[in-house]
Amino acid sequence: MKHLVIFFSFFILTLEASSQSFYKFRRGRDVIASAGTGTTSYFGDLNDEGDFFDPKPNFNIGLQYFFTTRIAARAELLWFQLEGDDSESSEGGKVRRNLSFISNNFELNVVGIIQAFPNGTRYYQRPTFNVYGFAGIGLLYFNPQAELNGNKYALQPIQTEGVSYSRTTIVIPYGIGIKYKINPFFNIVLEGGFRQTFTDYIDDVSDKYVDNSSFSDPIHAQLADRRPEIGLSVKEAGSKRGNPENNDNYFIYNFKLEFFLPNNLLSSGSIKSKRNKKIMKRRKRRR
Repeated sequence: MKHLVIFFSFFILTLEASSQSFYKFRRGRDVIASAGTGTTSYFGDLNDEGDFFDPKPNFNIGLQYFFTTRIAARAELLWFQLEGDDSESSEGGKVRRNLSFISNNFELNVVGIIQAFPNGTRYYQRPTFNVYGFAGIGLLYFNPQAELNGNKYALQPIQTEGVSYSRTTIVIPYGIGIKYKINPFFNIVLEGGFRQTFTDYIDDVSDKYVDNSSFSDPIHAQLADRRPEIGLSVKEAGSKRGNPENNDNYFIYNFKLEFFLPNNLLSSGSIKSKRNKKIMKRRKRRR
């Protein structure tokens, strides 16, 4: 949390310093479309401490708008997968717990972006290389599932820990990226971003076991405590199942292609031109 506070403090200070150039920025192709793919690593109860790279796929699309030569905002939609499996752990206690999950997730976020080096007054006058930082807010939808006898079951409706949690949560995305100008219209981008979430149930594991006999469906009972599958007895109600002190988080590594949209599509020049035409038509009608 300390690192998050430092990052946002630096972000705000840079934003204030850069805002002085707002009225000097000339409009053109100021809207950028992006698309990319990469990997996503999960941090939670079903991975070992120190495991920082457990790649699962992600895909993303976004729109970015420059307010000044250094400041932009971006809206982005991502699909990504997260997965954890106790059987792959190096810790004996987790192996005996024998839980697993896989989740297909969607994230919609809006972030502010600050570049290290300013663009020129025209979009094609930007530096060949640039570094940027970003921070913002997003909404995550997640749906942990587990496989049993060849079938996949959604775990949230089962309430494996007796908790009815939401499959949506707020996330705080922040990170850094580097971009390379390959021609006047395109950039290639490498970006890494951490997601701070406000839930401990992305993996359906957080706190304690419930009484296994309380499940009316035997499949639900088996999914809540999978120790019997490896020859162990079920855990007593109240036994530790996860660590509720830390929320689940994830990190996204992305490779993207950015394209500066023509100014007759979504840029401010097009919007202003259309608005001026409407005003002129109204004036002619009045005459």
